[in-house]
This record gives sequence, C-alpha cells and structure tokens, in this order.
Amino acid sequence: MPVCASSSRGSDVRRGIPALVVHSATKVDADGAIEDFWLAAADGVILGTGRGSEWRQHAGEASTVDAGGRRLVPGFIDLHGHGGGGFAFEQGRAAIETALRLHRRHGTTRSVLSLVTNPIDELCAGLDLIAGVAASDPLVLGSHLEGPFLAAGHRGAHNPAFLRPPDDPAIITDLLAAARGTLRQITLAPELPGALDAIETFREAGVVVAVGHTDATMAETQAAFDRGATLLTHAFNGMPGIGHRAPGPVLAALDDERVTLELIVDGFHVHPDVVRMAMALAPHRVALITDAMAAAGAGDGTYDLGSLTVTVTDGQAWLADGSSIAGSTLTHDRALRVAVEDARVDEVAAVEALTLTPARVLGQDDEFGRLAPGFAADLVLLDDALGVERVWAAGVELV
Repeated sequence: MPVCASSSRGSDVRRGIPALVVHSATKVDADGAIEDFWLAAADGVILGTGRGSEWRQHAGEASTVDAGGRRLVPGFIDLHGHGGGGFAFEQGRAAIETALRLHRRHGTTRSVLSLVTNPIDELCAGLDLIAGVAASDPLVLGSHLEGPFLAAGHRGAHNPAFLRPPDDPAIITDLLAAARGTLRQITLAPELPGALDAIETFREAGVVVAVGHTDATMAETQAAFDRGATLLTHAFNGMPGIGHRAPGPVLAALDDERVTLELIVDGFHVHPDVVRMAMALAPHRVALITDAMAAAGAGDGTYDLGSLTVTVTDGQAWLADGSSIAGSTLTHDRALRVAVEDARVDEVAAVEALTLTPARVLGQDDEFGRLAPGFAADLVLLDDALGVERVWAAGVELV
C-alpha cells in the first residue's frame, strides 16, 4: 500500500508523469525510518511515495534508481557556511560556485551563504553578489550576515576594527536594500546599544535574527527572544558557557520553545556528549550547520577569512595568531556521521537536524526537509557508512 500518493501541495503520482523513481530504499527523515520505500518525482517535486513493488506502476520512462536497501534522506540544508573547496563566499561568483559544488557533493542541496564582518560597503557588495547568485540558482536560499553587530569580547574570527553596535537605522536600511529581499538571517549580540530595536526591524523585514558572538546574560538573551530573535548562532561557541550562577545564552535558548540552536558537530567545536545533551534537551530544535570556511574539502594550509588570515592544521581552522577557532572544515555528511557515531544521537533526529529543522527556521518546512508528496525532490542516497553516494536537488542529479 502507498505510504502517501498525493497531497494538497503535490500532484497524485497516478496523474503525473514521473521523471525520477527511486525504489527499494530505507527512507530516513523526520517522520521516521521506513524500509522498502519508493518515491516518484517530476518537475522538481515529489509526486508520490510508497512501499513495496508499486513503484513499477509509476516508472514509465522515468529514470529509475534501485537504492538496494541503502538510506535515502532529504537534501541537507545549511543555514550557516562561509565557503569551501578553497574559496570563501566573499570572493566572487566563481568562488561561490566552486564552494557550493564541494558542499553539494557532500549532500547539501540548499544553502544560506554567510558573510563575516567587513566594512559596511563591502558587506553591501557581498549581499548584492549573493542576491544575484540566488536569482539564478534556486539552490541558494539567500545570505547570512555574521556581523558586524557582534561583541568584541566574543568576536571569534571577526576583525575587531569593523565591529559596531546596531544603533544606526540607516546602516540597517542599507544592508537590507543591498540584499534585495534575500537576507535570510543575521547574527547579533543583543546586549549592544540599539540591538533590541534592530531585532524588530530585521524581523519586520522577514529576516531570521540569531543571538551570537555575544556576552549577553540569560536575561538579556531572553529579552532578545521576546523581541523576535529565534536562533542561537553555533551554540556554545562565541558566547559564555553555562555557569551555575550565570546560565547565559545557551540555557536561555534551551529553555525557549521558540528558539532553534545551531550546532557545529565536527567533534571539535562541541564535545559529542554535549551535542547529545543539547539534542535531548531541545528535541526538534537543533540545526546542524557546517560553519565551513574555504578550507573545507581543500586540505590544510593558509586561507583568508574576510580580512583575517586562518591557518588550518589537521583539519582544524584557527586564526594565524592562535587566538580563536576560525570556522570549520566540516561538510554535512561528516556532521551526520559524528552525530550518529560519536554523539550517539538517534539517526532520525540527526537527519531531522540537517533537513527539516533548518527548513523550519527559514519558514520553508512545507517545501524542504521531508520525503513526502509536495516537497522538493532534494534527495541524498547514503552508503552503509553514512557517506554520500548520490545527490539530487529539485529532481536533478548533482553527483
């Protein structure tokens, strides 16, 4: 019997003409795991799903893939990444395309492109560049500003010379105008002058506001959430830890059902046992990000991150002066493996944190993140070791 052959958003598979059929898969998504699963897709959308041999009725002239029992999961969504393949997203369209090819090979089918702190005119240029890329590439969901409204004491790999408070409405207006409606999220420190009003301004413009790179107390963080912030940027990194007398931003986020926590799950940024704790305390509210910089997929060496120099050794990125971690060299498939194998997170929960949860952060959880009719045909076929074998985005194979 079909699991589901139609939905209010997708056509009945019996009425459509599938262009892609994947069968004999072990489906894993936020709705659980199902063996002997099939799906049919056309025009970039999943038309129908089921179990057993009924896929044969819908194959027709479609491209047919026998998954051989391997895991089929939704395409991964990255809310926060800075580059890969040797290039940062600030370095132009060709650099963006190269970096995205690297991440797409590792299962990331939709991306929000992050920019580090720079002078305002350079940030505007970067936002404009990404807006142009997003206009021609629907797999790019928009941009993320990580800065310049960050606390100097928790700046991480951000140039302190370019940090400033979000207390000038004209600057906010300029940033929003440069993005042309494609700014999807912004990270800011809520204790800075003007921050709470800025949160409201960004929210009114449709931007997801994240608390991060902050020295905020628990109360200051809660005030930011009450004004409209709904995300915590790479939880535990770039902020005070959980103190028994000063709970800080992380506990404020864990305690607030409105808030999603980003995590960098590479076994280095956050200890695997802490990853497991966070996902247990905030079920369905953890999004696994890469926070990848240019060195992802490119090996050890020296790289630029904005205006700063980063040295990568044994896959760990640090500012050249050794003062701070400087992003990651992570890809999403590795994040999945670390979550499942090292942090011992349930596989369904780990996949949800890479797919449906980030889609929900962006308000697009009716489009992405499930293997169900009406959802985008963004698919990743995994091998038994959770490595990527094949990737489709909007029904088109990328790998």
